[in-house]
Amino acid sequence: MAMEEETLVTLLERAFRRNFDLPAFSDFPGPVLSYGEVAGRVARLHAAFRELNVKPGTKVALLGRNSSGWATAYLAILSHGAVAVPILPDFRDEDVHHILNHSESVLLLTTQAFLEHLDPGKVPGVKAVLSMKDLSPLFVRREGLATALRKADEAARSLPPSGPGSVSWARPDPEDLASIVYTSGTTGFSKGVMLPHRSLHQNVLFAQKHMPLEAGDSLVSFLPLAHAFGCAFEFLFPVSVGCRIAFLDKTPSPQVILKAFGAEKPRLVLTVPLVLEKIYARRVRPFLEKPAVKLLSKVPAFRRRIDLLLRRKLVDAFGGRVFEVVVGGAALNPTVEEFLLRIGFPVTVGYGMTECGPLLTYAGWREHKAGGVGRVVDGMELVVDSLDPTRVAGEVKVRGPHVMAGYYKSPEATREALDESGWLRTGDLGLLDAGGFLTLRGRSKTMFLGATGQNVYPEEIEARLNALPLVAESLVVERDHRLLALVYPDLESADAAHVNHEGILREMERNRQKLNDGLPPFCQVAAIEIVPEEFQKTPTRKIKRFLYAGRAG
Repeated sequence: MAMEEETLVTLLERAFRRNFDLPAFSDFPGPVLSYGEVAGRVARLHAAFRELNVKPGTKVALLGRNSSGWATAYLAILSHGAVAVPILPDFRDEDVHHILNHSESVLLLTTQAFLEHLDPGKVPGVKAVLSMKDLSPLFVRREGLATALRKADEAARSLPPSGPGSVSWARPDPEDLASIVYTSGTTGFSKGVMLPHRSLHQNVLFAQKHMPLEAGDSLVSFLPLAHAFGCAFEFLFPVSVGCRIAFLDKTPSPQVILKAFGAEKPRLVLTVPLVLEKIYARRVRPFLEKPAVKLLSKVPAFRRRIDLLLRRKLVDAFGGRVFEVVVGGAALNPTVEEFLLRIGFPVTVGYGMTECGPLLTYAGWREHKAGGVGRVVDGMELVVDSLDPTRVAGEVKVRGPHVMAGYYKSPEATREALDESGWLRTGDLGLLDAGGFLTLRGRSKTMFLGATGQNVYPEEIEARLNALPLVAESLVVERDHRLLALVYPDLESADAAHVNHEGILREMERNRQKLNDGLPPFCQVAAIEIVPEEFQKTPTRKIKRFLYAGRAG
């Protein structure tokens, strides 16, 4: 008999069978579910899917914060052959309605708290809403469906206790769609990235080879699971080897994250730059600035001892067992990175994008170079579109099994991103040295990373701001992890209304408050600053953003 081809689902299925009795998920600091218990909940969801006529290819949405319920629902969707549509919990209500409709999701898994903000009348295609917490029906569109779902759930729970052999899931093809990840919620800006099973599978396989975790190891999940980075490396990869995952269900502060690290003692940590930078600012910099430490640091022997002490303190802050901290999403502050490399702290910086599920480049911490983001991952091709890629920055292009199938219902956007040969234009500028190490030199796509991993798209904020009184044009920039809006005011309208400079400033503050009222927390604008003249533009009237990168503040 021919051997079955391994896919993402068969990989996960085997992990559940092998680790049936090991701890799997917990909602920190709550009780832990075993892999066998999670498999039982997956089976209950499969029964609900059958009752709702969810078939391979059917879109099923998830709306909620990181939790064992979210993770179980996602596994149930993939292992049934359906398509997961994860939605960021910080999206506005109308954005969630838009994604549900655009994705053609027929089922939503969420919590009662999130459901209270949604209007079923605005999402006519959604047949039912199930609770992530207890799998009960929260809303049904057809009479009698709630009763049918409860009976199906009771039947699934009443089955005799089963062991590892009971885990038997669907067999999606590697090219079948696994997930549609929306890069934004807002109508007119949203693009649904279609990730096939092969993309997620290849990301997991790379992690298994280069980020060694073992069954029973612990990991803390605090990056948004609705994003590709958190989903792949804080969830799918550790599940594939039988790890225990502690989910932080609220937007966590560095203090909360460190508390979880202390309790869970993770072996691998995935994070965004802000967490490391805050730990450095609060725990390291004050120590280094002490007069006695400054003096002793000038003596090589004492400096080495100080570095060893700080390394131990930082490792302890991450739980004491961490073998590597992988930073993604944005560049690490050069001062912080230089310090961490000097003391030998096991940190590295990777590079990826949602369209690649997400990983593109990576190097283990022992190979990591300051300012770099590693080498292209196994099986992928990467080029820098420049006549001299080692000296002159060019656009980074990639091709290979990680690359998306395209943007959902958007052939024009797909053609702009993917050429006929399969090369994906990343929109990022970089240099590629002789050893294959990539260094990024700019992000032409302009996206910022929020404090806990959310994507912030300045064009969306600018579009809203430009519609407010006395705003001629605007530019949103990031300073010290805050968003600032530079505004060139509509002076003609101000003159006609007899509004002086002080009046313009007052109007801009009102604009800021009104703008923030319609934005999720991670997109809030901290201040509006007036610029005295129009922004410089390209021949096609696009603002030259790079000219204003250092002007605010």
